[in-house]
Amino acid sequence: MTKDDIFNKLKEILVQDFEIDGDRITLDASLFEDLEFDSIDAVDLIVKMKPYVTGKIDPEIFRNTHTIQDVVDILFPLV
Repeated sequence: MTKDDIFNKLKEILVQDFEIDGDRITLDASLFEDLEFDSIDAVDLIVKMKPYVTGKIDPEIFRNTHTIQDVVDILFPLV
């Protein structure tokens, strides 16, 4: 899985499960400001991405995550 694949999967989940307009989802979109995420949404996103990664996702890593690019960069080594 490439970084583009991870981004596309994230975008699919954000559109389908979080009902976010796909046009708003870019690599530089802020989870909390642009996409209006809260901490529960962030945990939900981690849970929804688990089936697509082989490594263990440590929720602590996501404490300093601000953008979609940050999420992609964190998940990439785990696929």
